[in-house]
Amino acid sequence: MAMGFWGYFLVGRSDSPLAELPALAAVRAGLTLHERRAGGWQVWRHPSEPDAGGMGALARALSSPVLFGFVMNSECVAVEAAAPESGSWYACLAREPMARHLAASGRSLDELFLPGEDAARRAVEWAVEAGAAVEPGPLLDVLHARRPESPEAGAEGLFFRLLDGLGIPGRGPLEDG
Repeated sequence: MAMGFWGYFLVGRSDSPLAELPALAAVRAGLTLHERRAGGWQVWRHPSEPDAGGMGALARALSSPVLFGFVMNSECVAVEAAAPESGSWYACLAREPMARHLAASGRSLDELFLPGEDAARRAVEWAVEAGAAVEPGPLLDVLHARRPESPEAGAEGLFFRLLDGLGIPGRGPLEDG
């Protein structure tokens, strides 16, 4: 069986590259720009396990919400979101594989992540703080997914659907890099 992606995505909005922020100095060497999205949003990728903490401080430094997704073997994603006013929240994408990963350490989904409905409510608040008006329905669909929709897209596909649902749409046709 092929090994999937282990690493994380960092999403934020800034006029300058996120990797240049002092708050990211410790991980700068491994960060690569994955894509730019409409509205000044950037998605950066890092091919390793994350260094814990710092999302709240990063949101305050940017004066804008940020999102982090740790992808585990392309099977599931641990999501941490933070915003300057509404604080941090945690969710997971692809609950069945995440439960299997956590079982190895004796932990459960409920110990670490919000239930889907609570995560969707917090996600809507996060999106409002980011300047988007979103509906909880599409977010719930992603948050309730029990596993990735296809092996080809992996859990990364769920993460990018979450971004769309949060009002961080893919690159617009008139935007330049």
